[in-house]
Amino acid sequence: MDFQPTQDQRDLRTGVRDLLAGRYDREALRASVDRAADTGRSVDRALWRELGEAGFFALRLPEDRGGVGLGLPEAVLVFEEAGRALLPGPLVATHLAAGLVAGAAEGEAVVTAFDLEGALVAHLGEADAVLGADGEPVEPADGYGAGEPVRSADPLTPLARVSVPARPVAAGTYRDEGALLTAALQLGSALRTVELAVRYAKEREQFGQPIGAFQAVKHLCAQMLVRAEVARTAVYAAAVTADPAEVAAAKLLADEAAVRNARDCLQVHGGMGFTWEADVHLHLKRAWVRAEQWRTAAQAQETLAAELLAAAE
Repeated sequence: MDFQPTQDQRDLRTGVRDLLAGRYDREALRASVDRAADTGRSVDRALWRELGEAGFFALRLPEDRGGVGLGLPEAVLVFEEAGRALLPGPLVATHLAAGLVAGAAEGEAVVTAFDLEGALVAHLGEADAVLGADGEPVEPADGYGAGEPVRSADPLTPLARVSVPARPVAAGTYRDEGALLTAALQLGSALRTVELAVRYAKEREQFGQPIGAFQAVKHLCAQMLVRAEVARTAVYAAAVTADPAEVAAAKLLADEAAVRNARDCLQVHGGMGFTWEADVHLHLKRAWVRAEQWRTAAQAQETLAAELLAAAE
């Protein structure tokens, strides 16, 4: 079984990276943060439609249904790039809703999901529809409305508490795919913070030399790279096998890589990393929220433990 991307898959990833670099660069990211602070909304509808036109949401729909006709491995590569760019919005839910909710595949509709435990929903006030715990769409007005705003760690992931607590996200393919695509977003963020840390370590000088020359900084960057590459291996393998246990492992490793790499990146940046002007804190805050979406660490561990017990019987 070959887990290495093909040339076509590499070209797809490069195309998505180029698209996001031209359409959602650092200036656009910071503008999104400012806009969210003023309006409480983080989804750029024009960009959402551009993503739809590029096939982001319809990537796995069959061609005879207006989709691109690709598979889960390709979707993972695309979502990795979105995570790298810190693209905001309910990307996973809208992707899963393609073919179920009118306009989702084309980027005309924004779809969120009950992908958090309890009654919290991300981007509820911006959504045209919500995927229920069973993966079936419901209109936000059907008993939920805009919900009660709840303070979020991530300025680009607004949260709302609905009046009727949501049931836990259903088990099965729907939940596994959501967890894997979220893991891919986390992977992209983990790889990006490695790049940010290494670049800063080369540029920042202390005592007449780049801080990257110091052993402590070298070790931090090396540990970050190892975490990201281990997570990458797990995510790519799960995309090929679609095995629930491997998906759980991928989510667990990608969450850890995204959170710990963002923390270490802050450490490499020193006092500068803790300022609002630096982007590192945005990666950390997004990683915290994503770690609670679709499958938490505790849930992933339960899945893996059940798999080990079943194998031992």
